[in-house]
Amino acid sequence: TLGIKLNGLDNVAVAFFGDGASNQQNFHEAINLAAIWKLPVVFVCENNLYQISLPYSKQQAIKSVAERAAAYGIPGVSVDGQDVFAVYEVAKEAIERARNGEGPTLIEAKTYRFRGHFEGDPQVYRSKEEVEWWKENKDPIVLFEKTVLEKGLLTKEELDAIREKVKKEIEEAIKFAEESPWPKPEEVLEDVFSTPTKGVLVWQW
Repeated sequence: TLGIKLNGLDNVAVAFFGDGASNQQNFHEAINLAAIWKLPVVFVCENNLYQISLPYSKQQAIKSVAERAAAYGIPGVSVDGQDVFAVYEVAKEAIERARNGEGPTLIEAKTYRFRGHFEGDPQVYRSKEEVEWWKENKDPIVLFEKTVLEKGLLTKEELDAIREKVKKEIEEAIKFAEESPWPKPEEVLEDVFSTPTKGVLVWQW
């Protein structure tokens, strides 16, 4: 983001991280420098209420991650991360602010992790009832569909067509992956790293 400012570009960088990461020193160092230099960056904390298995209430002394912004003199906004339109509005304002040279904004999107932290996670730290409540009441896709129908932005037929299109794309991607040959060991790092910096050793098999 410093490069964006020094080169006078119109770009805005967006950094995504979880609620647990906001407890680490890297977060504070980055947001502090961005605030001092008024860099065009938006920090987005996806607060899914768990730091792996530790509930939010046991990892933070504050009610909202957005409160951390005050320590660095920048705006902090907390938004319902399940509401697409609400997220759009706060993101739009933060990006406009960054483009106007007013510096960074910290957005806390309060959301929920439907699945475990990793595949095979036993999830003994939360109840099945809790997960089901979120799925039934706060599914962002269901809420989005309800809103666009109420506002007359899309018809049910148009939503059904989108759903079928996405389903087809997913099925084709799965079919392509299953039918593709296994890569060779020497190809495993292809398209993983950018062109190496001159003088830096490149790890090889």
